[in-house]
Amino acid sequence: MHLKSLTLKGFKSFASPTTLRFEPGITCVVGPNGSGKSNVVDALTWVMGEQGAKTLRGGKMEDVIFAGTSSRAPLGRAEVTLTIDNSDNALPIEYSEVSITRRVFRDGASEYEINGSSCRLMDVQELLSDSGIGREMHVIVGQGKLAEILESRPEDRRAFIEEAAGVLKHRKRKEKAVRKLDSMSANLARLTDLTTELRRQLKPLGRQAEMARRAQTIQADLRDARLRLAADDLVARRAEFDDSNQAETALRTEHDQLSERLQARTAELEAHEAAVEDLSERADAAQQRWFRLSALAERVGATVRIASERAQHLDAEPERSGGPDPDDLEAQADAVAEQERQLLQELAESRERLDAARAELAEREQAAAEAERAHMAAARAEADRREGLARLSGQVDTMRTRVESIDETVARLSAGIDEAAQRAQHTQAEFETVQGRVGELDAGEVGLDEHHDRTVTALRLADERVSELQGAERAAERRVASLQARIDALSVGLERRDGAAWLQENLDSARLFGSIANLVKVRPGHEAAIAAVLGAAADALAAEDSGAARDALAALKSSDGGRATLVLGDWPELSTPAPSGALPAAAQWAIDLVDPAPRVRGAITALLTGVAVVHDLGQALELVAAQPHLRAVTAEGDLVGGGWVSGGSDRKPSTLEITSEVDKARTELVDAERQAAELSAALAGALDEQRARQDAAEHALAALNESDAAISAIYEQLGRLGQEARAADDDWQRLIKQREELEAGRDRTVTELRELEQRLLNAQQEPMFEAEPVDRQERGAAAEAARAAEVEARLAVRTAEERANAVRGRADSLRRAATAEREARVRAQQAREARARAAAVAAAVADSGRLVAARLTAAVAVASQIRDEVAAERQVRAGALSAAREEVNDLTTRVGALTDALHRDEVAKAQAALRIEQLEEQVLEQFGMAVDDLIAEYGPAVPLPPTELEMAEYEQARERGEQVTAPAPMPFDRAAQERRAKRAERELKELGRVNPLALEEFAALEERYNFLSTQLEDVKGARRDLLDVIAEVDTRILQVFTEAYSDVEREFSQVFSTLFPGGEGRLLLTDPGDMLTTGIEVEARPPGKKIKRLSLLSGGEKSLTAVAMLVAIFRARPSPFYVMDEVEAALDDVNLRRLISLFEQLRERSQLIVITHQKPTMEVADALYGVTMRGDGITTVISQRLRGHELVASPS
Repeated sequence: MHLKSLTLKGFKSFASPTTLRFEPGITCVVGPNGSGKSNVVDALTWVMGEQGAKTLRGGKMEDVIFAGTSSRAPLGRAEVTLTIDNSDNALPIEYSEVSITRRVFRDGASEYEINGSSCRLMDVQELLSDSGIGREMHVIVGQGKLAEILESRPEDRRAFIEEAAGVLKHRKRKEKAVRKLDSMSANLARLTDLTTELRRQLKPLGRQAEMARRAQTIQADLRDARLRLAADDLVARRAEFDDSNQAETALRTEHDQLSERLQARTAELEAHEAAVEDLSERADAAQQRWFRLSALAERVGATVRIASERAQHLDAEPERSGGPDPDDLEAQADAVAEQERQLLQELAESRERLDAARAELAEREQAAAEAERAHMAAARAEADRREGLARLSGQVDTMRTRVESIDETVARLSAGIDEAAQRAQHTQAEFETVQGRVGELDAGEVGLDEHHDRTVTALRLADERVSELQGAERAAERRVASLQARIDALSVGLERRDGAAWLQENLDSARLFGSIANLVKVRPGHEAAIAAVLGAAADALAAEDSGAARDALAALKSSDGGRATLVLGDWPELSTPAPSGALPAAAQWAIDLVDPAPRVRGAITALLTGVAVVHDLGQALELVAAQPHLRAVTAEGDLVGGGWVSGGSDRKPSTLEITSEVDKARTELVDAERQAAELSAALAGALDEQRARQDAAEHALAALNESDAAISAIYEQLGRLGQEARAADDDWQRLIKQREELEAGRDRTVTELRELEQRLLNAQQEPMFEAEPVDRQERGAAAEAARAAEVEARLAVRTAEERANAVRGRADSLRRAATAEREARVRAQQAREARARAAAVAAAVADSGRLVAARLTAAVAVASQIRDEVAAERQVRAGALSAAREEVNDLTTRVGALTDALHRDEVAKAQAALRIEQLEEQVLEQFGMAVDDLIAEYGPAVPLPPTELEMAEYEQARERGEQVTAPAPMPFDRAAQERRAKRAERELKELGRVNPLALEEFAALEERYNFLSTQLEDVKGARRDLLDVIAEVDTRILQVFTEAYSDVEREFSQVFSTLFPGGEGRLLLTDPGDMLTTGIEVEARPPGKKIKRLSLLSGGEKSLTAVAMLVAIFRARPSPFYVMDEVEAALDDVNLRRLISLFEQLRERSQLIVITHQKPTMEVADALYGVTMRGDGITTVISQRLRGHELVASPS
């Protein structure tokens, strides 16, 4: 694990984003004072969780944000990102690279991130704590930290060792356990108080529960008696009802015979209604079929347009511009090859002439040189003797050394020439290989283009489908919201504040059946008409009988609760004859438009009898004028009677109308929600398809981009290889030239050496001066002529080489170009064929689509015709239905006369049935039993089982050993049951006031007491567990700290001896008996001194002592990295060298970042970061690697 990089954005003087990249080893940060070096240390401290503004050399945390300069505005936030290499998994996180980011804003808000995910400060601290980095930050030694270590309390010095040893997480665990223990103590005390209080309450509540249990027994006895009396009453009432039913049977037989004809006509009417309903469904189905075919025709038309556009696009694709003719390129290559052969032949001939000229020149120069040497040797023989043999000998040795040096250089150049030639050959081969891959990638590019076009088209269609469904879903959601709002608004109208509302809130609901609006169902569209007829009864309540109505009105008067209208539930349902006279067309009887509940059917029938519902006010006036005994009402609520008319505007809707509107809105809301759900499901599927299409398009585009990138990379590689080939050729030519120059210089040096050797020999052997040879001038002239011929031959060779180099390889290049052009033409032809195929497919799709569209157009026309035919047939059937309904109404009027005769007997039967129904409802309301169950279990024919008291006495007698018989069931006796009921009522009265909830309260209190007792024991057990955890943690802290202290103490003695040779230093515990809280004292005695107090040490000695303690901690418990901020500032060269030796030891296992001004420290660094600050007050950083390859020196 090591730090990889540190990025600062707006942190202190780092206004611009700056990144410092670190590597294992020692990294030094240097620069002038005040340039911002220590800000790098502050950034490291801050990003790892430092919370003290003073530690960061500021007054508040916002001070770390760039405050601005005269030329740059202040920033709004500061951000630092630390990237850590975690390839060794030192940090407990499954990432090989961990990035920690901290940012702060001027409003005081701060954020933490780990690998880009938001986190807490605690998460950052826990992540770093396992690597030995805690809140004390002992791995970061800032300015003033050394003095702080020595001047701090012994307990504070202990914290440095604890942090390095990883004790912090154990202490946190202990602190958490102690906090839990403190809160648990309060809970324990509260639980104890609660259980004590509950135990005190249980006894009196138990007595109340026993009394309640006695009351329950008496109430059960009273209930049994009342049930048997009620069952006897019900059996008697049913017997009376059976007698009335027999009297009615005779009259009903005659009535049934007269009703058969009406029933037949009614069946015909129902058949007409069924036919009309069936035609309505067929008309709706035809309409839906027309809609679907029309929509399908539109979609097919859109497909035809898209296919046509694609076919036009593929047909209009521009052709590839033609390149040079491959045959011409081959011909040019042959011509260039022939030219190259001729030039090479000329070059060989020129080199032969050059060799001959060189040989002749060497011969002539040798002759001239011999003559010249002979002359010069004779002329200088005496001078050489005077100069001395020692001087000549030294010059000879110097010349020989120079010749050897030249030979070595020539050998190195020859090796370089061979290496350059091999490099050029390898680069040329790689160039040809890469050039062949270009053709393969170009061929694959065509298929990728076509696939990308297909995926983009599919994505566009999916987007259109999603947009269409989203619009439909939003419309459905708006309709749902609108209907819900309408229901809420209508529901507000149902909240009543009149006398009826007071009655529902304050009186017994058993005698009030509820609102008429909830008991009467009105055919949709006629709510206003029925409400106008009912008048105040539309907002009325239904009462059980006239007695209940009287009680309700009396209660309203006594409490001033307002006025209310009550509909009597016991009003008999009388079969009154229908009024004479026929109703006009489209008019209906009001009673046929409602469906009242059985409880209010009699009253509603009485209210609506003789009322006709007509279309408009004129028709109503005509009807009442013709039949004055009738009333007529319009659909808008205008009511007409004999001699009066009621209507107009600004009529407040009744409860009946509002309830009908609410029911209608709720029905529409269910349909709208179902439609919205269907659209939502369809949209989800469309979104899934859209995402799939999007992924396919992105993958196709990524593949296309990858292919483009590969082609670009290959072209870049070709350019690079071309440059490398040219560079290798340039190196080869340069080295050849240098070798030739050195060889020429060597020849001159060898010549001078031979002259010096000859001079030395002449000086040693020839004492006399000899005259110049006769042929000296002739040999010189011959040598000069040979030299001119050699220069001319060399120029000819150079010219021939340049011409040969100019055409070398051009023939191969032209042949490769011809091959590439042929392959490009083949690929272009393949692309044209592929586009032609795609255009053909698109054209075929368009043609098929047009054929389908034509068929769909015909199908739409047929569907439209069928829709119109079904609509016409439905209209005919509706006329027949109207005629049948009029006939049924006429028959109903004729049967009504017979119904009157039957009604008198029905009244008696209804009264008997009403009494039975009232009794049944009373039984159901009071006892909650069905009537049949009541008679089966408690009827007069069922014997009475023994009472609980009799059974208890029987059991007691058996327990005493007495010979007794079990109590036998007794037959029903009404007088005995009446006495039994009175006796139970009297006993209940004697018990007095009984708490009916005592049994439940006692059971609940007892259950709570048992629960709290269990919880109390659990809390005590948890407290014992926490104490065990604390003891375990203390043991672990003791073990870890003791081991760490022993290691640090040993290392401190060694490090102190290194920094103070001959000195002695050691660490002492302030309280060895308490290893959990003991502090640490530092004892230092430099060589030659007998002091022990740290205050008597010099500044440098204090710094070295503090460094010794830190290094001892570093060596005993190594950390992945350390940061030193000018810790060697107060040291001289000798002590500095000793400290640097420790740095080099630490470098073997840890990464060091050192802020320094010292050159020796810089010399051991692996990399340098230079920090400077110009006049704008902004820190700039440059980097330089000292070990390995040099980095580009530029702002980081």
